[in-house]
Parts: sequence; C-alpha cells; structure tokens
Amino acid sequence: MNANIKKIFSIILVVALACMMFTGCATTGTTAEGGTAGGASSIIMIVVLIVVFYFFLIRPENKKKKKAEEMRNSLEGGDKITTIGGLVGKIVHISGDLITFETGEDRVRIQVTKWAISTNGVQKNDSESK
Repeated sequence: MNANIKKIFSIILVVALACMMFTGCATTGTTAEGGTAGGASSIIMIVVLIVVFYFFLIRPENKKKKKAEEMRNSLEGGDKITTIGGLVGKIVHISGDLITFETGEDRVRIQVTKWAISTNGVQKNDSESK
C-alpha cells in the first residue's frame, strides 16, 4: 500500500473517530441507573485514536529510521553511495562518524557525516523506471 494512501486513510479514520467522539459527548444519554453513558465511549474512542496513530504513523516511521541507521552502520570501503544532496561516489575511508568518498573520474574526495548518506548504491529516479 502506498504511503500517501495510508496517510489519507488514517486522516479519514481520525476525522471519523473524532466526529463519533464529539457526537457521543454531545448526546449524553442516561442509563437506567441514572449515570451517563458518554464517558466510557469517549475514553474508548481516545484509546482507538491513539492506537490508529501508533500503527499508521509512528510505527512505520520508526521502522524506516531503524532500517536507515542499520544501512549507515553497515557501510564499508568500496561501497557506492548517494548522499542526501545527490552526490554519488565510492567510499574510500570511514573514521567514526565521518565518511570520505571519491566522486567521478577526477577523484575528488569529499567528507560527510554518516547521517548524510541517503542510500547504499546509486539511487534511481522513480519516474525513469515507469
């Protein structure tokens, strides 16, 4: 499922849950014992809302960050990389958080920090593959 479709679906779900929650709060029905029935349903809707946010927004983002961190930690000399800025090159040296890589045939060496590495390998453009 596309990430944009997931976000749209979650937004629609949140709006629907919020409408149900506010409608439930506005019509405070009374039970046979004289208490209100709207309090429990409001709490349940809030819990459902938190669960939806966790599974559709927070959890996938954490997985994506963890995968990127594992990729950056597994880089070795000789790997071809693409930086966030779009620079492409081959890793020459890794020292701590700094990575030195060469670009092109002129063998220019550039130092970047690990967090600036976007992909391991040459990144392909999505519009070219379609």
